[in-house]
This record gives sequence, C-alpha cells and structure tokens, in this order.
Amino acid sequence: MLLSAPRTTNAKFDPILIGAIIALFSLGLTLVTSASIAVAERQMGNPFYYTIHQGVALIAGLLGAGIICTIPMRTWYRLSGFIMVATLISLVLVLIPGVGRVVNGSARWLNLGITSIQVSECCKLAVVIYISSYVVRHTAALKKEVAGFVRPMLLLSLVGALLILEPDFGATVVILTTSLAMLFLAQVPLWQFMALLTVVAGVLGVVAVSAPYRLARLTSFLDPWSRQFDSGYQLTQALIAFGRGEWFGVGLGSSIQKLFYLPEAHTDFVFAVLAEELGLIGALATVGLYILFVWRGMIVGLNAEKRDDRFAAFVSYGISLWVGLQTLINIGVNTGVLPTKGLTLPFLSYGGSSILVISVAVGLLVRVDYENRLARSRETTIGRRTKKK
Repeated sequence: MLLSAPRTTNAKFDPILIGAIIALFSLGLTLVTSASIAVAERQMGNPFYYTIHQGVALIAGLLGAGIICTIPMRTWYRLSGFIMVATLISLVLVLIPGVGRVVNGSARWLNLGITSIQVSECCKLAVVIYISSYVVRHTAALKKEVAGFVRPMLLLSLVGALLILEPDFGATVVILTTSLAMLFLAQVPLWQFMALLTVVAGVLGVVAVSAPYRLARLTSFLDPWSRQFDSGYQLTQALIAFGRGEWFGVGLGSSIQKLFYLPEAHTDFVFAVLAEELGLIGALATVGLYILFVWRGMIVGLNAEKRDDRFAAFVSYGISLWVGLQTLINIGVNTGVLPTKGLTLPFLSYGGSSILVISVAVGLLVRVDYENRLARSRETTIGRRTKKK
C-alpha cells in the first residue's frame, strides 16, 4: 500500500520528509529573490530587501523549529486550550484600531512594536492543535452524539466570524475545511458530516457574494480576459506567465511578468513566476515536492496512531491537510481554476508570519516522527532482550 508504515530504521528522522522540507524552503528563498528583486529596487532602493527579510524570518523559523523538536507532544496537548484562547484574544485585538495594523484595507496584522504578525497564519496552526486535542478528549462523543460534533463547530464559527471581520476569507476557508477533514478522519457519522458540510458551504457561499470585491473576484475568474485591464488583470498576467514558461521556462531570474506586470509576484502569485522561469517541468517538480511532504506527513500521523498517540497523529494529519489544501488553492488561483483568495503558497511565498508558522508546524511534524521512531527503537530493543532471555 502507498500509505503504509516504513520499515524499522535507525534514522532519527524521515530523510524523505526532511529532504522535501529543505528543498521547498530553499526553492522559496530563491524564488522570492527572483520575483522581488525589481520591485524591491524600485520601492525600497535595495534589490535584496525582501530577500533579507525572508532570510531572517527563515532563520528565526528554523531556530524555532529546532526548539519545537525538543518539546514532547504531550506538552502541546496540555497547552492546546491555552493556545486556542490566546489565538481568540489575538483575533479580537487585531480588530482594535491602533492595536491591529491595516494593510490594503484588511486588519490582519497585530502590531507588536518592533514588528507585526499576521494572526490568521497563527490561527491555522492553533486550530489544528486544538481540534487534535478535542478528538482525543471527546472520541466517544464525536462518534455517538450530535453535540460532540456541534461543539467544535461553534468554536470554529466564532473563529470564522472574527476572520471575516478582518476580512480574511481565504484563511477562513482553509481553517474550516481542514478542521472538517480532521473530524471526518475522527470517524464522525457520515450524515452529520455531510449535513454540516452543506451548511458550511452555504454560509461560505453567502459570504463570498456578500461583499462587492469578493463578487468581482468570482465574476472576473470566470472570464478574466473580458476584464483584462480591470478585475481580471492579475489573473491574465499570471496566465501569460504560464504561457511564456512553456516546457522548460525562460530561465531562473529571467521572468518578464515580475517586472511590474504581475502584482504580488513574490507573495500570492509566486507560483506563476516559478512556472515562467522553470516551465511546466519545474512546476510539476515543485508540485511533486508538496505531494512528498503531504504523503510523508500523513504516514507520520499513521505511525503515531498505530502506537496509540492520537493527539500526535491528528496534529500530523492536520498539518499535512492544511499545507496540501492551501497549496492546492494557491496553485488553483494562479492557474485560473479558482477565484483569487489572497492565500500564500506555503514555504515559497514571501511573508514573515507565513514562514515562521510553517516552520513551527514543520517542527511539530518532525517531533512526531522522532517520537514514532523512538518508540519503534524501544520496541525493537525490548524484543531483542526478550529473545535473549
């Protein structure tokens, strides 16, 4: 089977998972440099302004991931409630003028003085941790009682409402969908899952068309070329980038679209620049790296569940599903398959908060893998001692 536990090994970490992580982070820093060099020169007077900021965030994130790897998963289980409460408080604070920082009309950043952090990015990981702990604490209720399924949905509704007020519709979609997928894996009765999924889809549909700018994104997505110099401008420029890339791309650093044609080239639309510079082959190879990450992440969760650590298992499932879903949405937006959501591409897009949070998530995933391998090593040692006796 494809999704099966690997053989017992003396390695402390999964080399395929670590390799995919290193490759994605390295590719991300390279692409941010390539995609931002022109706009950084014009706006900041330093062509490597965004590269330096991304590099500092990446170093801080990797140091944080290293610290996270030393903390047992049972500690995160005990802290899950406090993490969720702190996240809810942050989501409220970001809406307070003077505390929250408004950028492009959205109050998504919490002002910390020397820097700002995008709370919605932290919220994604906080929800994954909390839902994982809820699954462990209320396993029986989730399987047998409607209330067991409704309670986390009420909390998620509050989270979604606060995110919509920022507004951050993309993060709301990712968080709700990831949470629903996690609860489905927890064996919630299918009829309850489908009923709530219908309600959630309806609510998100109403929210999507309730604001003029969201409605404009939906209509321009259906036929961007009819509004090529209006609401469809960003998507048409992205599609031109894909067309110019052809099979093998125009060469790293040689993109034309990033030269003030494609807005947000180093953030939301970095995949379009990648496709232009590295071509279809490079784009498919990058998708392959994401598939490797999600696949190995799910295997880490499966192995944790086999040793009866459901919290660690669902944290791994949640992180894998979140990264996979957000990647799918971002690439869908870049290729014109989905309407514009304003979501970054994990590992690759510019953004300090995104890099820091994904680094912490990676640290948690690697920690679960380490605990899995440590448990298998102990079982092997005990088995050998038993045979000797």
